[in-house]
Amino acid sequence: MTRLKSSAHLAAVLARAVSPVLAGSAVLVLASCSGGPVAQNTPQGGANFVGSSYNSTFYRPGSRPVAPAVSGTTLTGQRFSLGALKGSVVVLNFWGSWCPPCRREAPALAALARHFPAGSVHFVGIDERDSVPSAEAFEHTFGVGYPSVNDPGGAIALAFHGTVPPMSFPTTLVIDKTGHIAASVFGEVSFDGLRALITKILAGTT
Repeated sequence: MTRLKSSAHLAAVLARAVSPVLAGSAVLVLASCSGGPVAQNTPQGGANFVGSSYNSTFYRPGSRPVAPAVSGTTLTGQRFSLGALKGSVVVLNFWGSWCPPCRREAPALAALARHFPAGSVHFVGIDERDSVPSAEAFEHTFGVGYPSVNDPGGAIALAFHGTVPPMSFPTTLVIDKTGHIAASVFGEVSFDGLRALITKILAGTT
């Protein structure tokens, strides 16, 4: 009963914090994390990850929130700025090497990054609450060829809390060419499901 009351309270806070258009999505995600098999891990401060829960949302043009102008440093020491990728579709995947669903979806994400023509879609990982050696080992194991930004304190994830908050891991956001969040996937992505979302956004269909 205590956990249910805490979840309801957090849902109410989130509903007030995010825009009215996205409040319903925030509550749905909270429900997916607080119900079903959710595991706990504390690699660098504690985090939730989704077990079998899954929620995919497509935001139509005109109701898409603007993605925050986040920046950071990649695992290889390069500077990253989301704003510099405006004009291309961007796939942001929030993950951690400590997260079992992240490991399961990694091959699909790596394959999708190779599937789309170079320059048409940019894949970027946001490595959450992780150590650099563990993250590098993860990328090597799964053949991840796109860059990942090191976000050990969760600052980048926090920056999205006024738009589409990644409240569980993994979370994948697809950002359109104008810098607006066009789709979100809370939970483990599939190759076919994410490919369909990306293709729809590339085509500009509603």
